[in-house]
Amino acid sequence: MTFWIDTHCHLDAVEFEPDAQAVRARATVNDVAHCVLPAVAVANFDAVRRLAHEGGDSYALGIHPLYVASAQEADLAMLDAHLLRYRDDPRLVAVGEIGLDFFVPALCVSPLRERQEYFYREQLRIARRHDLPVILHVRRSADRLLKGLRDMGGKDISGADPKWRGIAHAFNGSAQQAKAFIALGFKLGFGGALTYERALQLRRLASSLPLDAIVLETDAPDMPPHWLYKTAEQRAAGAAQARNEPGELPRIGAELASLRGITPDALAVATTRNAIAALPRLRTLLPT
Repeated sequence: MTFWIDTHCHLDAVEFEPDAQAVRARATVNDVAHCVLPAVAVANFDAVRRLAHEGGDSYALGIHPLYVASAQEADLAMLDAHLLRYRDDPRLVAVGEIGLDFFVPALCVSPLRERQEYFYREQLRIARRHDLPVILHVRRSADRLLKGLRDMGGKDISGADPKWRGIAHAFNGSAQQAKAFIALGFKLGFGGALTYERALQLRRLASSLPLDAIVLETDAPDMPPHWLYKTAEQRAAGAAQARNEPGELPRIGAELASLRGITPDALAVATTRNAIAALPRLRTLLPT
């Protein structure tokens, strides 16, 4: 049985409030068997958990770097408490979405730059304490993320000193940075951005990395593939920016498969295997 896994989808976003169940149903029709729903703030922890259980999907809990300005110190304690409370929930598969964002100007300077770093490192500690993988937000921040991972490697709860596990979401770094994440135990997430012909570096990277390093994602409702994107001129003329959905994943996958010279089925099988390696709790949640 061939199917796809969307390893990063925000079904709890406001854009999906009117029809989240219909969106998920369309994904199923398009052979997307599973979606991973990462939280972005304490306020949506319950929503991603509820949606994951309702849709037969999985979820991650974390504080996104774009939300650290409004986050409180107590939110880290709440994250820790939620992970403890739901530690036996098989649908809780990771800590995420966490990381660093050096694209937004305000986040690049004091005090928010340091605040991002603090929340990132504290959440790495929490992930280690609960022996969970991490889902990383990587936007112009790969080197600092890598430094944090190396600095915070430490030992897991078993006393061993393993590599990290998880996904570098929406990866758009260099080949050298890609190899560094892979060496630390991460898979790299690719989505709609690779469908743009002008994304030459990203397409080269996605087509040349080892196949066992890649997972697929939509980041829905964001990161639309080229067939959904509306230019500034089109939007000015009244065209609405189309909403990305997990049901677009097979078409994104077909484009990557073409770049790599393999069949979509081969890519679906490989990326499913890779997703399980990155997020081991997925193994018991997927169709057999």
